[in-house]
Amino acid sequence: MRRRRSFLPVLVILLPVVLAAGIWLGGHPDALPDPVRDALVADSDGRIYEQAIDTIERDYYREVDRKQLLDKSLEQAVGSLDDRFSHYFAPRDYDDFQEATEGRFEGVGMTVEEIERGLRVLTVYDGSPADRGGLKPGDVITRVDGRSIAGASSEESTTKIKGPAGTPVRLTVRTEGKPRDVTLRRAEVEIPVVRAKMRREAGQKIAHVRLAGFTSGAHGEVGAAVRRLLDRGAGGVVLDLRDNGGGLLNEAVLVSSVFIPDGKIVTTKGRSRPTQVYEATGGAIDADIPVVVLVNDRSASASEIVTGALQDRDRATVVGTRTFGKGVFQEIEPLPNGGALDITVGEYFLPSGRNLGGGGVSRGAGVEPDVQAEDDPDTQRDEALLVALREAA
Repeated sequence: MRRRRSFLPVLVILLPVVLAAGIWLGGHPDALPDPVRDALVADSDGRIYEQAIDTIERDYYREVDRKQLLDKSLEQAVGSLDDRFSHYFAPRDYDDFQEATEGRFEGVGMTVEEIERGLRVLTVYDGSPADRGGLKPGDVITRVDGRSIAGASSEESTTKIKGPAGTPVRLTVRTEGKPRDVTLRRAEVEIPVVRAKMRREAGQKIAHVRLAGFTSGAHGEVGAAVRRLLDRGAGGVVLDLRDNGGGLLNEAVLVSSVFIPDGKIVTTKGRSRPTQVYEATGGAIDADIPVVVLVNDRSASASEIVTGALQDRDRATVVGTRTFGKGVFQEIEPLPNGGALDITVGEYFLPSGRNLGGGGVSRGAGVEPDVQAEDDPDTQRDEALLVALREAA
């Protein structure tokens, strides 16, 4: 889960009088007032870094790319946090990330999950490059353009797969253990964020609304789909958040507000962030309409906020399997080089006060469903959805 944050450049000018004060006080930063000391120490660190980069660029026996050195050093700095949810985005990767959060991107048209060997394909969009290349759910991608992605985060791996429309990308794919190389030509892909369908259970119409991700504007599509099907006679709603890895915090609050009329949705807390309470924004559907939230172990972050809020507020029955268990949130902090830091800055807490991520960056307890149900991948039936429909009828 991420919060958008805007930044204003701050220019700190150390006047000669500051230097004079430092000398007068003994010439050591510890003797300076806190703000001045912090500025001088930070500047000293910056000079050390610049000197090291200058030395490498000037004296290393092979020519090096200064921008690449910067990218690699920032990657290593963030990697040292040992936080799977924090990342450094190089300038091009940050552009790709921004497009994805807006519900569109240039890539191959599939959703994936991170596994030890690389990425497992979850969904392949109709007519996409991945679809035309024969990729199927369950396939495992182990290499991108010949380079292994084993052990890499899903964000790192997917940014390697995405790229400008018309350019090729070679994927090493394992289908039932057998490897093959597939070359796909990237294209502009529009993600179908919401898919809605009227279903029937026990003679009653049920609105089935599936949300793929909490991208910008997702709440509007969810609300419109729910109300459209209710107007057509649906007597209950199944909000399907399976395989939904999350997205924007404000979208989680707004999607929750489609079902919860008022009161607390989620609280965020961080070491350098003030405690913030997010409440429902109003305009919810009738409280008498049964609601079921359908989840699995890949429902994470913003999905867990919505699921947990509706469960804590007694507004929905949760059906499926235990959710992922991510109780922390990240903020995007743009950098002057065009890249960005995507770092964990705090934890979130559901209306009951519980945190789903073990109080930190490790996987936590998640949301335990009220009714256990799991889809059998070896059948064409969607067993978990059938259970959810019965609960909503």
